[in-house]
Amino acid sequence: MKIVIKTKNVELTRALENYIQEKFSPLEKFAKIFQKEKYFNHFFGKGKPRVEVWVEIGKETLHHQKGPFFWAECQMRFPSKSLRATARLKDLKLAIVEVKDELQRQLKQYKEKITTQDKRKQRAFKKELKISPSARFFRKGRIREEGT
Repeated sequence: MKIVIKTKNVELTRALENYIQEKFSPLEKFAKIFQKEKYFNHFFGKGKPRVEVWVEIGKETLHHQKGPFFWAECQMRFPSKSLRATARLKDLKLAIVEVKDELQRQLKQYKEKITTQDKRKQRAFKKELKISPSARFFRKGRIREEGT
């Protein structure tokens, strides 16, 4: 997963960069749903990262003394989907955590959507199968009638 960090009115220190890397790298495990897509086997997909994350942090203005003046924005791009979250809080680290939590919630929701679509397709395929009229079904499996 590729993480790009941009700052505005805030100095990006090594500790802050490590903190952002630590918070956003676990989101890659939720992005495993995109591994089965054929996008990356295509000629134009070679060498591209599966997930790209753009994190932008900053301070609204330099003259604020009180109120939520730190903000964090994050956008995750996948081959077929893009997720975005923003937060404005008094503390920069809390804003980063809130953005991460929102993205995690959106990823879980999208993952559930894809799995339910797959299950629906499987159910539809199962209904289309033609079964012999002489076959009977009971709770513990299929039992054929013999002698008819």
